[in-house]
Amino acid sequence: MKKNIAILGSTGSIGTQALEVIRNHPGQFGVEVLTAMNNCDILIRQAIEFSPNAVVIGNKDCYPKVSEALKSFPIKVFAGEESLSQMMEMDSIDLVISALVGYAGLKPTLAAIGAGKNVALANKESLVIAGELVMAEAKRKQVMILPVDSEHSAIFQCLAGESPAEVEKIYLTASGGPFHGRKRADLLNITPADALKHPNWSMGSKITIDSASMMNKGLEVIEARWLFDLRPHQIDVVIHPQSVVHSMVQFIDGSVKAQMGLPDMKLPILYALGYPRRITSGFARLDFGAYPKLTFAPPDKELFRNLALAFLALEQGGNMPCILNAANEAAVGAFLSGQIGFLAMPDVVEHCMKTSSFVKNPGYDDYVTTHLETIERARNFINQS
Repeated sequence: MKKNIAILGSTGSIGTQALEVIRNHPGQFGVEVLTAMNNCDILIRQAIEFSPNAVVIGNKDCYPKVSEALKSFPIKVFAGEESLSQMMEMDSIDLVISALVGYAGLKPTLAAIGAGKNVALANKESLVIAGELVMAEAKRKQVMILPVDSEHSAIFQCLAGESPAEVEKIYLTASGGPFHGRKRADLLNITPADALKHPNWSMGSKITIDSASMMNKGLEVIEARWLFDLRPHQIDVVIHPQSVVHSMVQFIDGSVKAQMGLPDMKLPILYALGYPRRITSGFARLDFGAYPKLTFAPPDKELFRNLALAFLALEQGGNMPCILNAANEAAVGAFLSGQIGFLAMPDVVEHCMKTSSFVKNPGYDDYVTTHLETIERARNFINQS
């Protein structure tokens, strides 16, 4: 029986790779809903190929173009961000892939959980911003949150059949990005084009910049805290440039389990889509002869301060991770547009963490307010720099 999939953010990096997985397994999966914010041309092509029940274009200005292009197909067309959440109520959806980037993914992810849908989560920011709220809602609705990030998928697989009480700590591996081993002087004149050249992974621009600054790993640390119900001291990060060991779990007896594979996001996507079964794939296999040396090293938290700031936000709790995420979104946007340099991004984040209002026990409305206020605070700081 086919599993019907809804993809929030189908035109982005994760969304397009998810559709590639679905394309290669037509007997296993069907596409029920596709959504995009602005990229109507790709959304139209995807809709024509996969024939979903419905598509949603978040930008209402794009609705006429999408509607006209699909009028001869049996596909419902909706527009607006509210429609993203409303589509999650469809009874025919078996699994939702939350692949939106950033804060924009929080509301529709909560809507999917509220509708009782299992969620394959690639939008790590949902847990960074409001992890306690998201996981409590998932528990209340008795739905599964299946990790799509390669690191969290690795931890999830290593924990299969294990008792949570026997986990001592986890190690999230990081490639180190394009600037691993560089000195501070080497990073003074880094351009966006330099930072977008990731050595191992093919990702969207926001995540690639986050990887270069190590904020992506910091966000993953916070995500892991909520996914696996860990304390901050139980989470560590190691640099692993080969990106073959995707993450590890250390148990109370001292043994360590690792999950390995080629650096290909389609592997964790397929695992999440097929769970609890593994599905045969034609993807390339890991050739150990091609990796005669696997190396590991501690991260440089002084040079890549975003990672240290993420650990600090996790320790402080409350709405501080939300502040961290919002400030980073503003900083990355400013870096990509040439407003600030690469090394200035953590300055923006640190400023917002020090000057924003702290809320110890935030609710959803607090997260919304915190995000909007932090974005404005960050932009003001950037403009005055």
